[in-house]
Amino acid sequence: MNLVVCLKRVPDTTFRPQVGPDGRSINPQGVEWVMNPYDEFAVEEALRIKEKAGAGEVIVVSLDPDGNDSILRKALAMGADRAVLVKGGSTFDGAAVAEVLAGALKGLDATIILFGKQAVDSDSSQVPSLVAHHLGLARANVVTKMEVQGGKVVARRQVEGAEEVVELSTPCVVSAQKGLNEPRYPSLKGIMAAKKKPVEELVLSSLGIEAQPTTQYGNFALPPARSGQTKFVESVEDLVQKLRTEAKAL
Repeated sequence: MNLVVCLKRVPDTTFRPQVGPDGRSINPQGVEWVMNPYDEFAVEEALRIKEKAGAGEVIVVSLDPDGNDSILRKALAMGADRAVLVKGGSTFDGAAVAEVLAGALKGLDATIILFGKQAVDSDSSQVPSLVAHHLGLARANVVTKMEVQGGKVVARRQVEGAEEVVELSTPCVVSAQKGLNEPRYPSLKGIMAAKKKPVEELVLSSLGIEAQPTTQYGNFALPPARSGQTKFVESVEDLVQKLRTEAKAL
């Protein structure tokens, strides 16, 4: 059983973005890059499925134009067995990323392909569904619980006011929502072991894919600075008075 997890390197969510010199990108100066938080749930779930089955392989895959493998190394330190890094190209949108990942995944004979439900930088939630489309696989998104039963995956996902249960035949695609599990921290032993685990590098051109972004970004701009704060009320009595006379709430 091959459990494949697709990862993305994103800016740390505490980072205060600045617009780049071209006015159409984020200035990378001083950015701390991390594994997309939702992808951590996907890695953890793959590891748990393997541990429960007592067999299988966890493979992590990432597309990174800069060729940076830091998040793959973190996943290897968590317990993944090997990694595949696709490098080359430039900035991609969700459609182009999905096309490239689908090409890289074709040779991995995946039983289950896992993603985080979305990347916290673009927030598009497109890639899992588009990869499933390219590969012709069933998929379940925003999954909060899943079980592997023979050749099937039973996935549970929250819908408005209820829980939906989806049964998928493998191979299939699943995207992980917060609450699916509690991701483990890499241990010192795992970090040392990760240095010896293989990271296969694929050059984008070797996949025979000429993925081009279909989304063009306009000008980026930070929101205007807030003006000085104004004190709304001086006391409880003042608050009640304003609610009664100005807001007409009483």
